[in-house]
Amino acid sequence: MKTILNVIWLVLSGFWLFLGYLLAGVLLCITIIGIPFGIAAFRIGVYALWPFGYTAVERRDAGAASFIGNVLWLLLAGWWLAIGHIVTGLALCVTIIGIPLGIANFKLIPVSLLPMGREIVRTDQQFVSR
Repeated sequence: MKTILNVIWLVLSGFWLFLGYLLAGVLLCITIIGIPFGIAAFRIGVYALWPFGYTAVERRDAGAASFIGNVLWLLLAGWWLAIGHIVTGLALCVTIIGIPLGIANFKLIPVSLLPMGREIVRTDQQFVSR
């Protein structure tokens, strides 16, 4: 079931969202200071490309640096990417088949707004202690 949802997701919204994250990552990597933000954009872009079967969990070792990074991310790229998820989610919720995909888009909004201090893991590994 996850594979079917991922393929439908890829065709309807995943590829376009991935391109948005890719563009944000390239633009953020232009400066040396923006490289960690660009890496986060690439990481979330891959998650947005194939989201079913994966989840974002908060890292326990994230500290003040991830908080400051999240504030900067929110100002630089977070709002624009979140707006893309909202628009795509609303468009997908128009049809009955697209409702699960729209809900998945809405679940990606917190990750697109505040990605620092989060890790993308497989769904069956989210409770494994590290």
